[in-house]
Amino acid sequence: MQRFAHVTGWGMAVPERIVTNAEISKSLDTSDAWIVSHTGIHERRVAGSRETTGTLALEAAEAALECADVLPRQIDLIIVATSTPDNIFPSTACLVQDTLGASNAGAFDLSAACTGFIYGLGMAANAIRCGSIDTVLVIGSETMSRVVNWKDRATCILFGDGAGAFVLQASSAPGGVLASTMRSDGSGGASLVLPSGNGRSPNGNGVDGGHDHHNTITMDGKEVYRFATKVMASSTREVVQAAGLSMDDIALIVPHQANRRIITSAARSLGLSEDRFVMNLDRYGNTSAASIPIAVCEAVDQGRVRPNDNLVLVGFGGGLTWGATVVQWNVTAKPEVSPLHRLNRQAVYGLSRVRSAVRRGLRRAEDLLGNNSTDADKM
Repeated sequence: MQRFAHVTGWGMAVPERIVTNAEISKSLDTSDAWIVSHTGIHERRVAGSRETTGTLALEAAEAALECADVLPRQIDLIIVATSTPDNIFPSTACLVQDTLGASNAGAFDLSAACTGFIYGLGMAANAIRCGSIDTVLVIGSETMSRVVNWKDRATCILFGDGAGAFVLQASSAPGGVLASTMRSDGSGGASLVLPSGNGRSPNGNGVDGGHDHHNTITMDGKEVYRFATKVMASSTREVVQAAGLSMDDIALIVPHQANRRIITSAARSLGLSEDRFVMNLDRYGNTSAASIPIAVCEAVDQGRVRPNDNLVLVGFGGGLTWGATVVQWNVTAKPEVSPLHRLNRQAVYGLSRVRSAVRRGLRRAEDLLGNNSTDADKM
C-alpha cells in the first residue's frame, strides 16, 4: 500500500512584546521609512526573559496537536529546526518531548538555518512514506533577537522571534507532501554566519542591553540578496516539476519571510502576481526556521488556503542552504476536537511535568547515594 504524508495539524506562537522600527531608530542611525523601504518590515516580536526557543516551540506544538487532535503518545518523532537552541545539548526537541509527555517519540534538532523547516518537512515525509513512522511533529522555533548585534543596522532590523509547528501523519489517501528538494552550497557559507556560543545570550545581548559581537550574526547583505533571488525562483520551478504539476496548479507560494524585495524579485522571475505569495514579514520580520510555518498558519486562519490547494513552501538560509516543498492541502473540514482527547492531552502535559521533576530528583538522590558509597569505600 502506498503511503502519503499529510499535514493534519498546525500551530504557531510568538512573543507578546512588539518592537517597532521607531523604537529601534532611537538607538540606531536609521528610521521607520528606511527600514520599510529596504525590507518591508514594520515591527517584529522579541522574546521576554521567560521566553525561550523551547517555550515557543512547546506552545506551537501544543496548538498543532490540538488542531490535529493527536495525543502525545501517538507521536513517533519530533524534529525542531532551529539556529538558536536553548542548549547545544540536550536538544530543544528532547525538552519539548519531555514536557509534552511524548513517551514514544524520538527527538532531535535540525540545523539548516532559515531553510530548516523545509529540511525537516522533507525528512519527516520521507520517513512516513517508507513506513518507518506514522506521526511526526515538525517545529521551527527561533529566538533570533538573542543572536543579533543590536548596534548593527545591517542585521538587527531584520530578525524576530517565534515558532510554528506541523503535525504530519501517514495516510493511504493521495496528497499531502508531494515533493521536496533540499540543496546546499558550503562555498558560500561566509555570506551568513552565526558563530558558536549562541543560545540564551549570557553576555546580555539584547534590544535593551549590551551586546557580544563575537557570537552574533554577520551577513554580506548583497551576496545573500543575489543568492536568495536566484534560488527562490529556481527551487520553486524545480519542486513543482518534481511534483508533476505546473505553476498554474499552484494556489499559493509561502516563501521564507526574509525581505519583501527578495519575494517581489522571485514573483517577477516566476511571472506571478504578488497576490499568489503569502507575506507577513511586515509584522514579524525574519523569524528564520519559524517563518514559513507561521505564515502558513496565518494564511489558513485568513481563509486563503482551501481543501485540495497546492502550496509551494520555499526557503533559503545560511550554509548556504535552500529548498522547497509542494503540499497538497487536502484536509477537508476538520471534525470537532474530541473533548476526551483534549482532557487527555492536558492531563498528560501536567503529569509529564511532575514525572520529569520526580525523575530529576531520583537522579540527584542516586548521585548522592553513589557519592556516599564511594566515600565509605575510601575509609
